[in-house]
Amino acid sequence: MNDTIAISGHRAPRDAMDPSALGLAAAAAAIRQGDIASEAYTAALLARARSLAELNAFISIDEAAVLEAARDADKARAAGSAAPLLGVPLGVKDSYLTKGLPTSLGLDSLAHFVPREDADAVRAIKRAGALVFGKNNLVEMSYGLTGHNARYGQVKNPHKRDHVSGGSSSGSAASVAANIVPASLGGDTVGSIRVPASFCGVVGFKPTTGRWPRNGVAPISHTLDTTGVFARSVEDCILLDQVVTGEQAAEVFDGGYDLKGARLAFAPRQFLDLVDSEVETRFRDVLRRLQDTGAEIVEVDLGDDFNSLIQTATWGIFAHETMGAISEFLRRHDVPTTFEGIYEGLKPQLRQAWGHIVLPGGAGATSAEAYQTALKVSRPEIRRRLDTAFVAQGAQVILQPTTPCTAPSIEEQATVRIAGQDVSYLALANHTVSASSVGLPGISLPVGLSRAGLPIGLELDASPGSDRTLLVLARKLEGVLGTTDRNLAP
Repeated sequence: MNDTIAISGHRAPRDAMDPSALGLAAAAAAIRQGDIASEAYTAALLARARSLAELNAFISIDEAAVLEAARDADKARAAGSAAPLLGVPLGVKDSYLTKGLPTSLGLDSLAHFVPREDADAVRAIKRAGALVFGKNNLVEMSYGLTGHNARYGQVKNPHKRDHVSGGSSSGSAASVAANIVPASLGGDTVGSIRVPASFCGVVGFKPTTGRWPRNGVAPISHTLDTTGVFARSVEDCILLDQVVTGEQAAEVFDGGYDLKGARLAFAPRQFLDLVDSEVETRFRDVLRRLQDTGAEIVEVDLGDDFNSLIQTATWGIFAHETMGAISEFLRRHDVPTTFEGIYEGLKPQLRQAWGHIVLPGGAGATSAEAYQTALKVSRPEIRRRLDTAFVAQGAQVILQPTTPCTAPSIEEQATVRIAGQDVSYLALANHTVSASSVGLPGISLPVGLSRAGLPIGLELDASPGSDRTLLVLARKLEGVLGTTDRNLAP
């Protein structure tokens, strides 16, 4: 497969549609070509944000500042600038430091903290001409999967307001799905991009761990954390990936969606064991459609204990590294609080969880010995198992439902019902945690709606470092499955 990538040209009609419906690449092209001014585009998005304020997708939006930045972008264009994201407003998860804009990390105590620096990824998008539209709501300290924040409100699913958005990058996913912004930066440790992408019906891309810069983003685990993006198409993720990494395309994507030669793996015993019937039916239908388009589908078995292996190792690393990672971040970036101060201010359920698994004396804390075993024994074994697909079977990606169910209702988010069983909400990450465990790149694509009108996601995971191949293949699948340019606004 040719894994070189480029963005094809766009031209938005002048008479056109509601500008808020433009995707990232289309909006950037429209501004660059003079079809729309950044100020007019930004004003339309601000109006939409106000009309959809009940979603709680943003913690803060400085309307005057973003409009001024848009006017500056229009002046830069008039002066000849052709920056790739010139004048396009993006959402930014409120775990990213943003110079001159409040950065709360989802905490009440940091509601008025204004950093003196940008996170590296924010600096990259600004350098490409993008504007920070606002700071997206998130679960406190990115510790949760449903989108509940005690201080800033539950982020609601744009498809059904009484259902969760997913988390922890909850507002980022919801704001893209609701056409408030064309893309938003998020973060993913065990599924915090892919879970909300699946629930909200957008594309969510988690790069290979370490591919995108993490400096300036509030951490959970230095082993597992990665920054990434939500967008409405794979093409838009490709554009953001190029901007953030600096890797440019060698040639233009040919636009073809022929899957002949593509070899795709799935592991039913591992990833269809606890899945709602409607999600499984849609997944198997997707497999048939991909086969009909020329893809070769191979079934793999990752072992009876694969799920328990990744769960134990990954959650153990996640919890063991939290205290040290947060403490170092606060010190390095002069954040005016302490780990102890954050702990004391957490909502009761989260404080109880941290007391159990994060604090060294907690009853569920991972011992130093168990942590080293997870790093040096379990992770290499997980990688060896996954190589049965990538190496032994020659698969380019492993496919699975991104989440085992559609978005639960807000009232039932602590204990969720999957395949007739009542389980912990942590089960929402049962599928995403495997890529996180060893740093694989992963992307979630929307593949339609349930009978209740809730999105269903398809995850593609590839071997570490093969992000560009993953993105090209994901774009082909997107074309085959008919998800390209779908308007997911409510």
